[in-house]
Amino acid sequence: AFGVIADIQYADAEDGYDFRGYRRRYYRQSLKLLRDAVEAWAAERPPLAFVLQLGDSIDGLNARSGEAEGALEQVLAVLGRLQVPVHHAWGNHEFYNFSRARLMHTGLSSRPAGAMVGPPAGDCHAYHFSPTARFRVIVLDTYDLSILGREPDSPRYRESLQLLRKKNPNDNLNSPAGLKEPRFVEFNGGFSQAQLDWFNEVLKFSDENQEKVVVMGHLPIHPDASDRVCLAWNYEDALSVIHSHQCVVCFLAGHLHDGGYCLDSHGVHHLTLEGVIETPPESNAFGTIYVYKDRMILKGRGRISDRVMHF
Repeated sequence: AFGVIADIQYADAEDGYDFRGYRRRYYRQSLKLLRDAVEAWAAERPPLAFVLQLGDSIDGLNARSGEAEGALEQVLAVLGRLQVPVHHAWGNHEFYNFSRARLMHTGLSSRPAGAMVGPPAGDCHAYHFSPTARFRVIVLDTYDLSILGREPDSPRYRESLQLLRKKNPNDNLNSPAGLKEPRFVEFNGGFSQAQLDWFNEVLKFSDENQEKVVVMGHLPIHPDASDRVCLAWNYEDALSVIHSHQCVVCFLAGHLHDGGYCLDSHGVHHLTLEGVIETPPESNAFGTIYVYKDRMILKGRGRISDRVMHF
């Protein structure tokens, strides 16, 4: 069994609203909801094997108030009460607060010692681990291709900006207004070819060893488990890698605070978790996934529904 949670977006700030101005965000409260989640996970028997934090652990507001380091410290201190590893996806809010180089040296850099590390670029936060026989978890970096968190003079930044400008002629690159493909906005990102090639090799290995694989990343990669804006830029490329193998049973994502779910044409479950940040104080948004030989059972709390995912 393992825990799942997304979009905590903690900041020591009064409640606010999303960028459209109508969804309430409970910045301070999110830390309390995280504490409640950690307490519930710590009480699980038998104990959980690990927890997946699906990105946006702290909010971009912290960068403006100079509180990024302190806010992250508080979130990691709460998660640190767990006696099990926590694996982190990197989301856009991580990059509003920290450069990619800095993130590599925070507690959000969660590659285990000796983990099979990702693609050639050393700063790509992609890796995989096997918590038990014939079961593997792959952490993908959905902002490997992005202008967030990268130095403007780096080749990856230039490549990402070129792609973004080609698809998004708006002055404000965060605006999807009028776009044929509204996912091409600055707050999203995608997968480099190097990461996709590496991903393909890992899945080949898992196929050969008859493993079941769960993949996680901040951005959803299936249009039926997301709205049209919140998808990874080149989600089709990631999907085609997954669909060329037998082993993947589930893709877990955050980013879309309303959550989403679909079972795709190849029998892969795409589960997008509701965000803690837009969860009212009297509720919550986290879950525990129990893995069996032929299915996974999600026991959701608060806004997250229970779900049985057969494979």
